[in-house]
Amino acid sequence: MSKSKISKVFLGADHRGVGVKLYLIEMLNAAGFLTVDLGTNDPNTPVDFPDIAKKLADAMMNDKDSRGILICGTGAGMEIAANRYRHLRASRCERPEQARDDRFHDNINVLTLAADDIDIEMAFVCAQTFLESPFDDCEKRRKRLEKIS
Repeated sequence: MSKSKISKVFLGADHRGVGVKLYLIEMLNAAGFLTVDLGTNDPNTPVDFPDIAKKLADAMMNDKDSRGILICGTGAGMEIAANRYRHLRASRCERPEQARDDRFHDNINVLTLAADDIDIEMAFVCAQTFLESPFDDCEKRRKRLEKIS
């Protein structure tokens, strides 16, 4: 899916991921993506990551051409919370090769990042790779995804 086929990129973070999220929004906008900030924007006020994941799930519910990026301290909390929703397929990535492969093989539509563990520039490379990588839409992969839907 190219930039033009991605309707929006929704980004959300808990208080630990605010800095990474704001950097990604700036860089993705400059790269030509339409971003939507779902909060939070205050690193000093604790926010529960499941609440942000729900905001993203609600935003993506009726927009199959959108993608999401969620950031928390570990990335795992957001991944677990996002995968509770049937229309989301989230994966925590720390290298661009992971993001590419997870898109290609598993058609992830949500990338989660660990703000405590990832370099901010690497976070952007992972996000850009996630957004620019295609899904290998072959019968065997569709069948596998249908089993978990």
